[in-house]
Amino acid sequence: MAPGDEVKEERVSPEVKPKEIPADWQANIIAFACHYCAFAAADLAGVMRLSYPYNVKVVRLPCTGKLDHSYVLRAFERGVDGVFVAG
Repeated sequence: MAPGDEVKEERVSPEVKPKEIPADWQANIIAFACHYCAFAAADLAGVMRLSYPYNVKVVRLPCTGKLDHSYVLRAFERGVDGVFVAG
């Protein structure tokens, strides 16, 4: 920073109200599931004709212990509202 440069501070007004969430809004969720544990449970639920919300996308992995953090961050960057990792 050169002499004479000013640092501008942005202040957030304490009166800023959060946006209202529409009544029909549903979170977009991605679930990373271990093939032998969590995905097997999801598969069993399908065999039993149980259902889960359409806004949950399940991704089967060989092992969630090897899940790289970059995939979780990339999901958020692409607009996912929540990530569920089950092993």
